[in-house]
Amino acid sequence: MDKVTATPEALRLLEEIVADHGPVLFHQSGGCCDGSSPMCYPQGDFIIGDRDVKLGEIGGAPFYISASQYEAWKHTDLVIDVVPGRGGMFSLDNGRERRFLTRSTLCAVDG
Repeated sequence: MDKVTATPEALRLLEEIVADHGPVLFHQSGGCCDGSSPMCYPQGDFIIGDRDVKLGEIGGAPFYISASQYEAWKHTDLVIDVVPGRGGMFSLDNGRERRFLTRSTLCAVDG
Protein backbone atom coordinates (compact mmCIF):
# COMPACT_ATOMS: atom_id res chain seq x y z
CA MET A 1 0.00 0.00 0.00
CA ASP A 2 1.29 3.45 -0.88
CA LYS A 3 2.21 5.66 2.05
CA VAL A 4 1.45 8.77 0.01
CA THR A 5 -1.81 9.97 -1.53
CA ALA A 6 -2.99 13.23 -3.05
CA THR A 7 -6.08 15.38 -2.77
CA PRO A 8 -8.11 16.10 -5.92
CA GLU A 9 -6.70 19.66 -5.90
CA ALA A 10 -3.13 18.32 -5.84
CA LEU A 11 -3.89 15.95 -8.71
CA ARG A 12 -5.31 18.85 -10.76
CA LEU A 13 -2.18 20.95 -10.18
CA LEU A 14 -0.01 17.95 -11.03
CA GLU A 15 -1.92 17.50 -14.32
CA GLU A 16 -1.21 21.15 -15.22
CA ILE A 17 2.48 20.75 -14.47
CA VAL A 18 2.77 17.49 -16.44
CA ALA A 19 0.99 19.14 -19.40
CA ASP A 20 3.63 21.90 -19.35
CA HIS A 21 6.76 19.89 -18.47
CA GLY A 22 6.16 16.20 -19.18
CA PRO A 23 6.68 13.43 -16.61
CA VAL A 24 7.71 14.58 -13.13
CA LEU A 25 8.77 13.16 -9.80
CA PHE A 26 8.44 14.37 -6.23
CA HIS A 27 11.05 14.47 -3.50
CA GLN A 28 10.01 15.46 -0.01
CA SER A 29 12.12 18.43 0.97
CA GLY A 30 14.01 18.15 4.21
CA GLY A 31 15.58 21.57 3.96
CA CYS A 32 15.31 24.31 6.52
CA CYS A 33 13.48 26.66 4.18
CA ASP A 34 10.96 24.42 2.44
CA GLY A 35 9.58 22.69 5.52
CA SER A 36 6.72 20.44 4.53
CA SER A 37 6.86 21.22 0.82
CA PRO A 38 7.37 18.35 -1.57
CA MET A 39 9.58 19.42 -4.45
CA CYS A 40 8.38 18.63 -7.97
CA TYR A 41 11.01 18.12 -10.70
CA PRO A 42 11.05 16.93 -14.30
CA GLN A 43 11.97 13.25 -14.36
CA GLY A 44 15.65 13.07 -15.24
CA ASP A 45 16.49 16.48 -13.73
CA PHE A 46 16.76 15.18 -10.16
CA ILE A 47 19.08 12.35 -9.23
CA ILE A 48 17.53 9.90 -6.79
CA GLY A 49 20.09 8.89 -4.18
CA ASP A 50 20.93 5.33 -3.12
CA ARG A 51 19.35 6.02 0.26
CA ASP A 52 16.16 7.66 -0.99
CA VAL A 53 12.98 5.66 -0.38
CA LYS A 54 10.10 5.51 -2.85
CA LEU A 55 6.87 5.89 -0.88
CA GLY A 56 4.58 5.36 -3.85
CA GLU A 57 3.14 7.39 -6.69
CA ILE A 58 0.60 10.17 -6.99
CA GLY A 59 -1.02 10.77 -10.35
CA GLY A 60 1.60 8.52 -11.93
CA ALA A 61 4.51 10.55 -10.50
CA PRO A 62 6.93 8.70 -8.21
CA PHE A 63 7.30 10.17 -4.71
CA TYR A 64 10.60 9.85 -2.83
CA ILE A 65 11.85 10.75 0.62
CA SER A 66 15.32 10.54 2.17
CA ALA A 67 16.09 7.48 4.29
CA SER A 68 16.56 9.61 7.41
CA GLN A 69 13.18 11.29 6.93
CA TYR A 70 11.62 7.91 6.26
CA GLU A 71 12.89 6.65 9.62
CA ALA A 72 11.33 9.64 11.36
CA TRP A 73 8.04 9.43 9.43
CA LYS A 74 7.65 5.69 8.79
CA HIS A 75 4.52 5.49 10.94
CA THR A 76 2.75 8.27 9.07
CA ASP A 77 0.78 8.42 5.86
CA LEU A 78 1.47 11.49 3.75
CA VAL A 79 -1.28 13.39 1.96
CA ILE A 80 -0.17 15.85 -0.71
CA ASP A 81 -2.44 18.88 -0.83
CA VAL A 82 -2.40 22.34 -2.43
CA VAL A 83 -2.44 25.71 -0.66
CA PRO A 84 -2.12 29.29 -1.92
CA GLY A 85 1.46 30.49 -2.22
CA ARG A 86 4.70 29.92 -4.08
CA GLY A 87 6.48 26.62 -4.45
CA GLY A 88 10.14 26.04 -3.72
CA MET A 89 12.62 27.94 -5.88
CA PHE A 90 13.43 24.93 -8.09
CA SER A 91 10.08 23.16 -7.81
CA LEU A 92 7.76 23.16 -10.82
CA ASP A 93 4.84 24.44 -8.73
CA ASN A 94 6.68 27.74 -8.27
CA GLY A 95 5.07 30.69 -10.06
CA ARG A 96 1.55 29.22 -10.15
CA GLU A 97 0.26 31.01 -7.03
CA ARG A 98 -0.46 27.55 -5.59
CA ARG A 99 1.97 25.13 -4.07
CA PHE A 100 2.06 21.55 -2.92
CA LEU A 101 2.00 20.91 0.83
CA THR A 102 2.57 17.65 2.69
CA ARG A 103 0.17 16.79 5.47
CA SER A 104 0.67 13.73 7.63
CA THR A 105 -1.51 11.38 9.62
CA LEU A 106 -0.45 8.58 11.93
CA CYS A 107 -1.10 5.17 10.44
CA ALA A 108 -2.02 2.02 12.29
CA VAL A 109 0.97 -0.01 13.42
CA ASP A 110 0.58 -3.77 13.23
CA GLY A 111 1.61 -5.30 16.47
